[in-house]
Formats: sequence, C-alpha cells, structure tokens
Amino acid sequence: MLTNEYEKEYWAKGELVLGTDEAGRGPICGPEVVACVILPLNYENEEINDSKKLSEKKREALFNTIIKDALYFDFRIVTPEEIDEYNIYATSKMGMKELCEKATLQSVNLTDAMPINDTRVKTVSIIKGDSKSISIASASILAKVLRDHIMWGYDHLYPEYELIKHKGYPTKRHLELIEQYGLKDFYRKSYGPCKKIEEISLF
Repeated sequence: MLTNEYEKEYWAKGELVLGTDEAGRGPICGPEVVACVILPLNYENEEINDSKKLSEKKREALFNTIIKDALYFDFRIVTPEEIDEYNIYATSKMGMKELCEKATLQSVNLTDAMPINDTRVKTVSIIKGDSKSISIASASILAKVLRDHIMWGYDHLYPEYELIKHKGYPTKRHLELIEQYGLKDFYRKSYGPCKKIEEISLF
C-alpha cells in the first residue's frame, strides 16, 4: 500500500501536489508518454499502485477513475524522432519539466527518480516514487494506458509487427519481425536493435 508521506506533508497545509511519471523508455518503437496529475486533497484509492504491478484490465479501469477524479492532468507525447535526437533520459526530463511548468495549482512537484532543477515550484525526486506516492502512481497509470492505446493504433495499421503482443519491447519475436519487414518511421533508430537492422539492410 502506498504511504503517501510526501503528499500528506503538503495536504496537511491545504496545498496540492503534482505527480509526474513516464511510460515507454524500454521499447524500441513508438512514443514515450509523460503524464502528470494533481489529485484532490487527502485523496484515497487503495487500488492505485505502480502501473507495472497492475493488470491491463485494472489499469484501464483506474485510468478512467483518475481522469474523472483528478483536479488536473496533462500529457506530453515524446516522438521517436525526439528520442533519437536527444536520448531517452533527456526526453523524459524535458517532458516532466515541461508538464511541471505548465501546471499552476500545485505547491510541489513529485517525480519518479527524475531530478529537475529550476522549476517554478519545488521539485522532489523520489526513488521508486510510483510505489510510494499516489500522485506519481496515478501519473504512471495515465502514461502507461495512453501509450498502450497508441501502440494498439500502430498494431491496427501494421498487424504484421504484432505490436499488440509486445507493445514495442525488443522481444525475440519482435526482433525477428523487424528483420523480416524492416523498420517503420515510428521505430527508434538510435536504439541498438534498430541500428543493427539498419546496418544489415545496407548490405
């Protein structure tokens, strides 16, 4: 169960908290999605947890609940082109900082292990924050579900890549498929498996 110790410190003073997290660092294709959320004071929902610990069905249900209950939420869709240009760590940081700056209701920003400086209000980086903070956990759910939906869209357009099964992660089957069909525009060309496929295609 989440301790929410960081939220409680500010909620006790009547101050709101912004939580941010991302989904999609590991896949070799598709976007990275960064999400943020501000929950009401003293918000409780025992079902909310780190998105990786929840089933897909549970994440989908909680996505709708969080959207309905939140005082504020927002997303930043990071394209494969941006990831290739700046690297995934940098795009995560830029996306979270952008969302922290756009939001105006909060007294503090909480991020999942992402140190961010020079934001309008204080930012606290929490190691394994999606297992400690309901705000970060909620953002992780929003990011994960939206990214999954985007990957479903790609799967509809390119069913031969079986994206609905692996969501863009470099599984053995996925690597076999990109060797067979090549790389589409939504692949991250700077990632090792994609670079290898590109090099092979040159010969």
